[in-house]
Amino acid sequence: MNLSVNLAPKNPKGLELANPVLTASGTFGYGVEYDGLVDIRKLGAIVCKGTTARARDGNPLPRLAETPAGMLNSIGLQNIGVKALIKEKAPLWATWSVPVLVNMAGETVEEYGYMAGQLDGVLRISPMRNNFGVAGLEVNISCPNVKSGGSEFGVNAESAAAVTAAVRKATSLPVIVKLTPNTGDIRGIAMAVAEAGADAVTLINTLKGMAIDIHRRRPVLGNISGGLSGPAIKPVALHMVYHVAGAIDIPIIGCGGITTGRDAIEFLMAGATAVEVGTANFANPTASVEVLRGIEDFMVGEGIEDIKDIVG
Repeated sequence: MNLSVNLAPKNPKGLELANPVLTASGTFGYGVEYDGLVDIRKLGAIVCKGTTARARDGNPLPRLAETPAGMLNSIGLQNIGVKALIKEKAPLWATWSVPVLVNMAGETVEEYGYMAGQLDGVLRISPMRNNFGVAGLEVNISCPNVKSGGSEFGVNAESAAAVTAAVRKATSLPVIVKLTPNTGDIRGIAMAVAEAGADAVTLINTLKGMAIDIHRRRPVLGNISGGLSGPAIKPVALHMVYHVAGAIDIPIIGCGGITTGRDAIEFLMAGATAVEVGTANFANPTASVEVLRGIEDFMVGEGIEDIKDIVG
């Protein structure tokens, strides 16, 4: 069977993956935390936790809360910062056979451009090998736009396109834009970032939500609200992938509530080229590999020889 996919067919560098299963940002650390628990070489790619221009401590505790069929998180982008990532993590990634994508987040358009420039072409370890410490960028536009009073970059087409264009200008790496579902115009925003130079889009990020501890009479999360993920949001994510797939001609990575191979197949049939496994990793560290195995079993059972024949 041919499981390979290209997530950046319009980019001269391309982004060829051995298979369509990636790990979602914020659920797999920097990859090293799962190495030894999971055979990471079997994955299509790893997306590292969200990275910002400077190190961040994150939001107040508690930051996680289990909900029916899902999870709320308000991590607050706790991370080591882009310079420490380049120094400490990228040299290790450059020795791996699995590509690593850096999920990056900023508070201004200029900050996104700065980080993209810092990460451009990091640590090519040999001109004879195609290994990079950083194989591509996933641009998180669910962050507050400080210059616009705190609204997310991803809630309107103009600001989403501005971030995408700034990143595109600063790097030759494949650029994947992760879209927020917290908007009424997901299709228009996807079209805008594609026009601004995105090589692919990821659908979707978390939905806004909260939980209340009725005995303490207080919100469960230290930050009051957080992002809802897990199986509860799968129908929403699936619909958005299907809705966007007919509007753009760049690859879509489906994300939201994927726990089995069957879930992944649904996203591929809706129009996604690849999928990201996220919240499932918290309950089952081998979830991503099991999703891949489920895809393979489906293809064998249906007599499908090329994963591309499922897409759409």
